[in-house]
Amino acid sequence: MAQPVLTDITKIEFDSQFSPGAYNAVNTCLRIQPSEKVTLITDNACREIAASIAQELTKVGCAFKAFVLEDLALRPLTGLPREIAEDMETSDVSIFAVRVQTNELKSRMEMTSIVNRRHMRHAHMVNINRQIMLEGMRADFNHVDALSKKVLEIVSNAKEITGKTAAGSNFTGTLNPEYRWLKTSGIISRDKWGNLPGGEIFTSPGEVNGVYVVDGVVGDYLCDKYGDLEHQPLTIRMRSNRITEVFSENKALEQDFWAYTHTDENSDRVGEFAIGTNIELTDVIGQILQDEKFPGIHIAFGNPYGEHTGAMWYSSTHIDVVGRKFDIWVDGRRIMEKGRFLIED
Repeated sequence: MAQPVLTDITKIEFDSQFSPGAYNAVNTCLRIQPSEKVTLITDNACREIAASIAQELTKVGCAFKAFVLEDLALRPLTGLPREIAEDMETSDVSIFAVRVQTNELKSRMEMTSIVNRRHMRHAHMVNINRQIMLEGMRADFNHVDALSKKVLEIVSNAKEITGKTAAGSNFTGTLNPEYRWLKTSGIISRDKWGNLPGGEIFTSPGEVNGVYVVDGVVGDYLCDKYGDLEHQPLTIRMRSNRITEVFSENKALEQDFWAYTHTDENSDRVGEFAIGTNIELTDVIGQILQDEKFPGIHIAFGNPYGEHTGAMWYSSTHIDVVGRKFDIWVDGRRIMEKGRFLIED
């Protein structure tokens, strides 16, 4: 069988405005060293961004191999291409800068399974685009990390967290002391791979009850399909950690979200309870990769990342929902008002 012809990412021209964000990814977030090896994964939609990252890797002087998904397999992917999996087995770091397509979550789970097993530093840049490279990826991640540590200290022993918004969100997460909180602030370690741009702390909740009004965005491929929901929000009612009802004036969104969250027996279960900590973001932009880091509470239905949180259940799906301008109380202590943290120095 003929070997696939691989695109040479280093020969692709890119916008020089990508370079500050690419530098941040390679040097601040991943702290890649000349002695390390990197697997860089991209697709045709994101290959200019990947080229900017490749240039920074070249400057560092590390070994790396870049893959364009369309060189290896048909999209949407049914699984992680063998060539990528084999290369990751010999790498210290991996970077995934790809515009995802419908039903590709399985392939991404196969990739992160390798990351988790080998304790790789991994930057997950799903649906990265020009706006995110010029905004979220230019954040001062050391500053974001410092704030994330403060929030983590407050919530790590909390019993419950309540979130409310003027749009109608009103819910309480009761926390399970056996589940771990994690920090993915943009400074990525071997302990937990992270999304870039970073800026959140998260756990799996014991139970969530109440109403979440999604006037920001929903995740996975529905984000690209529906974008910013400020003017047509999605209302989700939850009881005992399960979805009981969803409503939107956009009936297609309502139906798509309901179908997604009923893929398997745990797809409608709250698997992630998170607080966004990237205070350098000024508003939701309609892109889940950046928007889930926006200050506030976001939750996700489905997979609880049990290998990290300690939750002892599983789902084949995972979809985040994001709202705007949260008020947050931790065991009765108010830590956020209308999207602004009250704990900064």
